[in-house]
Amino acid sequence: MSLKRKIALNLSIAFSLLFGIIMAIIYVSFNSFRRDEFRERFEKRLEFSVNFISQSTDFKESNPNVFSETADNIMLNENILIFDGKKHLLYSTIKDQNITWDDGLLEKLDVEKTIYTENTKPEIYAALRNIHGKNYYIITSAMDTSGQSKLDFLKYLLIFSYIMSIILIWIFSYYIINKFLKPLEKLKKEISEVTAHKLTTQIPVKASNDEIGVLAQSFNTMIVRLNDVFQSQKDFTASASHEIRTPLTRMAFQLENLTKSENHSPKTLSVLSQISKDIYQLSDLTNSLLVLTKFDKENIQDIYEEVRIDEVIFDAYGIVEKNFPNLKMDFQISEYSLESGQLTVKGVKSLLEVVFINLFKNAALYTENDMVNVTIEESIDALTINVLSFGKIISTEEQSRLFDAFMRGSNSQKITGSGLGLRIVKRILEYHQSTISYQSRNDNENNFKITFPL
Repeated sequence: MSLKRKIALNLSIAFSLLFGIIMAIIYVSFNSFRRDEFRERFEKRLEFSVNFISQSTDFKESNPNVFSETADNIMLNENILIFDGKKHLLYSTIKDQNITWDDGLLEKLDVEKTIYTENTKPEIYAALRNIHGKNYYIITSAMDTSGQSKLDFLKYLLIFSYIMSIILIWIFSYYIINKFLKPLEKLKKEISEVTAHKLTTQIPVKASNDEIGVLAQSFNTMIVRLNDVFQSQKDFTASASHEIRTPLTRMAFQLENLTKSENHSPKTLSVLSQISKDIYQLSDLTNSLLVLTKFDKENIQDIYEEVRIDEVIFDAYGIVEKNFPNLKMDFQISEYSLESGQLTVKGVKSLLEVVFINLFKNAALYTENDMVNVTIEESIDALTINVLSFGKIISTEEQSRLFDAFMRGSNSQKITGSGLGLRIVKRILEYHQSTISYQSRNDNENNFKITFPL
């Protein structure tokens, strides 16, 4: 998840929680207000009931009617029960019904004097009062329909408002964050365009002292330093490789003349041959370094061309054969290949030649029968090349580090080498968005599988 979305998400969640808490407080506060207001109405009814009883000498069956008709604060579905001190029902406002009551409530009034239950339907307000020296239990029940309907309306209004607020908060949060981070997105885009061949590119810096401006200035400073270091390293590699290649070429030429000019003993010829191979190895390594210094992974696609991979393989074999004349190549196109296959890939021919030169050279150094088998198979989406040789295999432990720099397996103890060949191969193939892997199906088979996506 991007930083912009993370900030927008966290900000939206924070405001959503804040609004939710505020609306919950509003709902609870209104419910508390409704309860207190309805309780006041109960208290007024109790006061009216006490006054009515205190002004009456006796209760008759008609008294409830008079009681109800006289009340100035009648509540919805109101019922009033009045008991004497012995908990005998004196009268009620309920007509033509079997009257029931909770004896436990009356017992509880002896202790608490006043009881209000708001979680029942209807709500109940009960009180024990002493009037003219006599105890009276007065129980009033009623429905706060008006207050409850207002509370329900407020609940739905708050829920609707909360949903709309969340939607607006999320939209505006994303919009505002996107607006504020737009300069950072632009800076990110400009930074992503900087490559090893564009280290002189400077990020535009606005005349502001905000964090993004400071970041851009710091990045420009870092780019200048990296460019100096990178250019120095690149110049040194190119210069050193070029300077080394010249004496190596002279040495190889003189060594060839020396070998042909006189009759040497077999031992001398063996030494001269080994020296020639060492010179070839150094020359091959310097040539690879020179080629790699000309390209980088970012801009290499600009010079891609259609390359016939079979031509690259034969050219590479011809170069290796000059120093390893005993090496034979068996080249085959798989019967599973497409009949319309062109055997072409997009890439840089000089770099791809380095790949197969290194693979053929390894085959020549490590093979037991001076033979390398090359098989090409082209499918709809990939071109696969298998380079197979026969010799001592690489152990499972060493296979995971096979393409690391300066990695040399246990099968190369008596063979000279730098340990950079396969590393260079892997790097070149990465430039071409391709892969290479090592496989060993038998005890003496070393197979390198190269896959070019099409």
